[in-house]
Amino acid sequence: MTLAFPTFTAGMVLSISLIMAIGPQNAHVLRMGLQRQHLWLTVAVCAVADIALISLGVLGLAQLGGMSDKLMGALVGAGVLFLAVYGWQAFQRFLHPRAVAIEGDNAVVAEPVSRRQAVLSALAFSWLNPHAWLDTAVLIGTASLAYGQGSTVFGLGAAAGSVVWFLALGVAAFWLGRRLNSLHVWRALDGMVALMMWGTALWLLSSLA
Repeated sequence: MTLAFPTFTAGMVLSISLIMAIGPQNAHVLRMGLQRQHLWLTVAVCAVADIALISLGVLGLAQLGGMSDKLMGALVGAGVLFLAVYGWQAFQRFLHPRAVAIEGDNAVVAEPVSRRQAVLSALAFSWLNPHAWLDTAVLIGTASLAYGQGSTVFGLGAAAGSVVWFLALGVAAFWLGRRLNSLHVWRALDGMVALMMWGTALWLLSSLA
């Protein structure tokens, strides 16, 4: 028990430190929260998707020595396409900003998103993002090897860290939605998202060179 707790905590701290940057996945959770559309479903899907990648890394990829070059290349290509398209959509919203109606406000109502669309979007942001694979499957999986037989406990800590982070992000997005519903905030968010998506896509393309 004395060894298990530090190992579990180390996994949790590493997981949170890797995913806490405002990347595509986190930006998507924030947007769904600000729009009041399937926030907790999105949070749950993102957390489960991360847990799946962590499990793959700890139980599989770490022992196999990482992903093959072909698999990584295909993943990067899909990620670049996805990020480019989503960045364009965010840029269009930046050019034509709209506040979202919340509890009877006079702002424009966001285009409704079905549960199926919410699930597929969350999975796309989780699994079509090469950074997510590198951070969760490869880095956490490789780090778990340092703990030998305690690698499973390390993986459980990493999974718990992912759940804690996405729950906290969901609460923050829900709270902010009541206070930051303005055209200036939405425009700034969409502009930041567009730049971030395109910047990430360009960085990924350069990694293939």
